[in-house]
Amino acid sequence: MTRARQDRVLGLLLRDGDWVTASALADALGVTPRSIRSYVTAANARVAPGTAVESGPQGYRAGAEAAAAVRAGGDAGTPRDRLHTVVRALLDAPDGIDVFETADALHVSPATLDADLARVRGLLGGTELTLERSASRARLRGTEGAQRRLLSKLAHDEMDAGSFDLAALRRTLGEGSVGAEAFGPFKTELVARLGALGWFVNEIGIADVVMHIAIAADRTARNRPLDAIGSDAGERPTQTQVAAIIEELSERHLGVRLGSADLQHLATLVLTRVVAPDGLAGAASATAPSTLDPEVEAAVRDVVTAAAEEFLVDIAHDDFVVRLALHVQNLLHRAREQAWSRNPLTRSLKSTYPMIFEVAVFIASRLQQRLGIPLPDDEIAYIAMHVGGRLERSRRADQLLTATIVCPGYYDLHELLRSSVDRSLGQAIEVVGVETRVDPDWASIDTDLVLTTIDPPVTKERIVRIQPFLTDADVERVQAAAGRIRRSRRLARLRAELERYFEPSAFVRGLDDAAASGEEGVIRALGALLLERGVIDAAYVERTIERERLSSTAFTDALAVPHALEMTASRTAIAIGIADPSIAWGDGRVQVVALVAFSETDREAFQTVFEQFVEVFSERDSVQRIVRRGTDFNAFLDELVAVIDG
Repeated sequence: MTRARQDRVLGLLLRDGDWVTASALADALGVTPRSIRSYVTAANARVAPGTAVESGPQGYRAGAEAAAAVRAGGDAGTPRDRLHTVVRALLDAPDGIDVFETADALHVSPATLDADLARVRGLLGGTELTLERSASRARLRGTEGAQRRLLSKLAHDEMDAGSFDLAALRRTLGEGSVGAEAFGPFKTELVARLGALGWFVNEIGIADVVMHIAIAADRTARNRPLDAIGSDAGERPTQTQVAAIIEELSERHLGVRLGSADLQHLATLVLTRVVAPDGLAGAASATAPSTLDPEVEAAVRDVVTAAAEEFLVDIAHDDFVVRLALHVQNLLHRAREQAWSRNPLTRSLKSTYPMIFEVAVFIASRLQQRLGIPLPDDEIAYIAMHVGGRLERSRRADQLLTATIVCPGYYDLHELLRSSVDRSLGQAIEVVGVETRVDPDWASIDTDLVLTTIDPPVTKERIVRIQPFLTDADVERVQAAAGRIRRSRRLARLRAELERYFEPSAFVRGLDDAAASGEEGVIRALGALLLERGVIDAAYVERTIERERLSSTAFTDALAVPHALEMTASRTAIAIGIADPSIAWGDGRVQVVALVAFSETDREAFQTVFEQFVEVFSERDSVQRIVRRGTDFNAFLDELVAVIDG
């Protein structure tokens, strides 16, 4: 556990990239600041002293060797390393392992190894494997495919944030594994060969494929080939071609000849992680729709239409439906193979674009009901990437800020300036007027921004002084002013909405008792407060729990926002729970839980409240201020408003 917490500290510092206090880290891990200091000391001991974590008056931040420290093996006897060693031993021994001999080899007591075996059983969920114990022998029972899924699970556990890491792969497979150093060139040539065939390769997905190829090569070299599989009725025309490429590269780079079952399986994985360029062209493509299963396309079209109506987002377009349907079709293939894709962007997508992720959860939920496929968080994140891409393409013009240029007329100087502004800032602002008088009526200029080459009579945030010939510094100042105005408006809307929706009597400080029953206990406790006030019914609480099971609503390291997918509350209201110290939620810990109940009539407010509320709680210093000073509802609201107002 200590090693895992050291890694967690390093991961938080790497992701944050700035100074973090010991108290904030302690809240995130649910430990004391003193423990954080010991974790930092231990992490620094893995590499050159002081290079993993830097210390200073402002706390801690990631050092130059932080990533290396995460990858460092640490003591061979740490629980996680020992657990993985035991699993590898079980996987490599068809007849099982002797518990006493293995304990001696690992320099631990038989009781400790028994505890490790209990943890092994905890890893077997969803793998179709069982751990049998007979006297002093323990063995795994299950198919070769199931054993490989367990290896895949270990590899992902070793890899930081799900990214492809050859060192982690070597640790998972063992130092004697086949050609670990050859997988870099293998992957490069595989991507090039697929590209030559006219396929666009999803780099995030192909890294997972290379991991599966590494596992297949290592197991085959140990005389553990994949069990024969039946012919796939839906086999793709190019599957044989892709299998031939994998076969050739495996022999040349890895020195391993893969069997037909392995090649068929791996070719399927490749084809479910690549997208033809014609498919990317969307509805305009003459070939992409013909590759789609009509049932899948119809299901995706219905679900996307429902999501567009539920969240008032502009995604119901043919090109988006076709693109997403191609992804879902690949997803069905991966589900049959039980080869889910990891997505290293999952955490950042959820915390940075909570609204987009919420739309993706809605789509995933409906697809799960319609097509009968489970969708883990990483797969939901891929759907979120599709949604975000569509919304980025269809951003509304009213997101642009309007601007007036004030530039006294001299030949065509004002026209040149306007052209420069359009060219450099056209994606952020729209110039709707140009004043060429030396003494313009400043009071009558009502645009969001005023870009002036002459000194204004008063100084205001929306007025930006620029040069007649636009400089890079001018562009930066205008962009900064535009950003401040947008943020100010967003947070002003948020403040108005929150003051309207908060329930003063639905405020709880101290969630330890409710948290003893996990996330569901907290949801029921906060839900009961809104239930008493007639805001929601018991069914809404159950739907909120169902939504939580789909994907954790911990959108930041400090905030969880449980809610139901359907907006069926009698009126919109928010119940707040403050946890100090933090409580476990999903894979992390939170200090603020906001149970949000939305009504049908406030559908348009959903985006404002949801996204900006999460934005406020993404700033660690703000969270600490609100949690420490929010001793009751009025104090909480005062601190929240103060943070929003800056």
